[in-house]
Amino acid sequence: MSKKLLRSVREYKRQAILTPVFVALEVLVEVLIPLLMANIIDVGIAQGDMPYIIKLGLLLILMAVVALFFGAKSGQLGAVASAGFAKNLRHDIFYKVQDFSFGNIDHFSTSGLVTRLTTDITNVQMAFMFTIRLLARAPIMIVLSLVMTMTISMPIALMLLITIPILGGVLLYIAKKAHPHFIQVFDEYDVLNNTVQENVNAARVVKAYVRADHENEKFGKISSIVFKLFTKAERIVAWNSPIMQFTLYVVILVMVLIGGESIINETMQTGELTSVIVYAIQILSSLMMVTFVFVQIMIAEASTDRITEVLDEVPEMADASNARTEVANGDIDFEHVDFSYSGEGGNLSLKDVNLHIKSGQIVGVIGGTGSAKSTLVQLIPRLYDVTKGSVKVGGVDVRDYSLKALRDQVSVVLQKNVLFTGSIYENVRWGDENASDAEVQRVCKLAQADSFIQDFPAKYETMIVEGGNNVSGGQKQRLCIARALLKKPKILILDDSTSAVDTKTDALIRQAFREEIPDTTKIIIAQRISSVEDADMIIVMENGEINGIGTSEELLKTNAIYREVYESQVKGGADNE
Repeated sequence: MSKKLLRSVREYKRQAILTPVFVALEVLVEVLIPLLMANIIDVGIAQGDMPYIIKLGLLLILMAVVALFFGAKSGQLGAVASAGFAKNLRHDIFYKVQDFSFGNIDHFSTSGLVTRLTTDITNVQMAFMFTIRLLARAPIMIVLSLVMTMTISMPIALMLLITIPILGGVLLYIAKKAHPHFIQVFDEYDVLNNTVQENVNAARVVKAYVRADHENEKFGKISSIVFKLFTKAERIVAWNSPIMQFTLYVVILVMVLIGGESIINETMQTGELTSVIVYAIQILSSLMMVTFVFVQIMIAEASTDRITEVLDEVPEMADASNARTEVANGDIDFEHVDFSYSGEGGNLSLKDVNLHIKSGQIVGVIGGTGSAKSTLVQLIPRLYDVTKGSVKVGGVDVRDYSLKALRDQVSVVLQKNVLFTGSIYENVRWGDENASDAEVQRVCKLAQADSFIQDFPAKYETMIVEGGNNVSGGQKQRLCIARALLKKPKILILDDSTSAVDTKTDALIRQAFREEIPDTTKIIIAQRISSVEDADMIIVMENGEINGIGTSEELLKTNAIYREVYESQVKGGADNE
C-alpha cells in the first residue's frame, strides 16, 4: 500500500499500531496452550494426578480467556483503524475532487470517480485491516510454532521447514495467476456503473423510445463480462483450499508416522505428539492466511493505483498566496483570448476574442451550435483557464482572484440545470445558505417561479426528488435562476437557461432583471431572438470567433448571420400567424 494512501490513517495511527501489538500478545498466549495440553496428557492423565489436571486445566482456561481478550481487543482496534482510514481516504478524495477544475474532471468519468469512492476504497480498507491483523499474526505464529516444534521433535520441525516454502510458493503462484483478472474486473466496474447511471438518469427517454430491451441487453453484456472475469479469478483461487487440505493431511500423516515411532522408542510422549500436530495445523493455517491476505492486497493494489491517480491529479487552478478577495464591479474584458480544451497546441475553441462589457449591461449572445457560446462565458467564473490572453472581471485578471471570491460574484445558470434532493427552500438556498424565507420568496418572484410554487400543496416546503424529476423543465430553469439571483452577484450568466419557458415568462424574467438588479451585468445566451432583442449589446458567435457586436438594430444592418436568424424567427413567426 502506497505511503500517499497511508497518510490518510492520521488520527487512527494509535489504533493501527496497537492492533498488531495485541495480535502478537494473542499469538504468544495461543502458542503456550498446546504445551499445557501436552503436560495434562503426559503428566496428569498418565500419572492419574487429578489435582495437577485441575491446576493446569484452570490455567488453560485462564490463558484461553486472556487470548480471547487480546483477540477481541485487536479486532476492535483493527476495525476502528481500518474504518477510520477508509473514512479519511474517502474525505481526501472527495475534497480533492472539489478542487478540480472542469478540465481536471474531464480526465475522469463520473462512474469512475464513484467506483473509486466506493468499491476501490472498500478494497483498500479490507487490505489494510487484513495487513495489520492477519498479516501481523501469521508470521509470528509460524515462527513461534516452529520454534516450539523444534524443542519437541527436530525431525518433524525439519519436515515442516521443507513443507512451508514449497506450499507457500504454490499458494503465491496461484495468487499471482489470479491477479490480472482482478485488475480487469475494476475497469469493467466503471463501465457497469456508467451503464446503470445512464439508464437511471435517462429512464424517461428509455421508456419513451421503448428501448428497455436494448438497455437490458447492454447491461447484461457488461454484467456477464464482470461475471466471467470474477469466475476466472475465483476458479484459480479456489485451488488454494484443496491444496492446503491435501498438504495438511499429508503432513499430519507423516507426523503420526514419525511421532508413533518416537513414542514406541520412548523418545516422545503422546501429549507431545498432540501438541506438535496442533503446532503444524497453526503453521499451515497461518500460511493459508498469508496467501489470503496476499490475494486481497493484490486486489487492493489495482484499487490503490486508481485512488492514487485521483490524489495525484494536480488541480489546474489554485489560489495565489496574494489572491484578490474583492470584486470591484461587473466589468468584463476579454483581451486576445484563445482557448482550447486540450491545452497548448490543441484545436482552438475560441480564437483571438476581444470583448468589453460594462458593469450593469445586458448582453445577449447568439450563434449556431458549436459556435463556442458556452465556452465563452465559462471563462468568466474561471471554470476553465484561457490558453492565451486574459479575461478580466472588475479590471482584474480572473486568475488573480480567489476562486471563492470570484465565483461568489459570478452566478452561472448552466445549460444542464441541476436540482438536489430537498425542499424548494433548500434548493434555492444553495445561492445563500443564510437567506431568510422572505429573501428566497423574493428571488423566486423575480425568476417567475413563485406562481407555480404556490400551486403546490406544500408550497416552498415541496420536496424536490433527485435530479428535479418532479418538476417540469421550465420550472426547473426558473428555480435555478432564483438560486443564482440569491447570491446577489455582480455578474449573472444565463446559458440558454430560459429555453424551456414560454416567451411571455421569458419577457417577465428579463423585465425583472432590468428593474430589480440594474447594477448586475447580465449575459444571456439564447437561441430565441426575442430573448436578446432588447439587450444593450448582442454578440454573434461563429466558429469560436466574434462575428459581430452591436444592438439589434445595428446588427440587422451590418451582420448577415443575425439578420438571417432574425428573419427566420420574427418574420417567419409573423407569416405563420
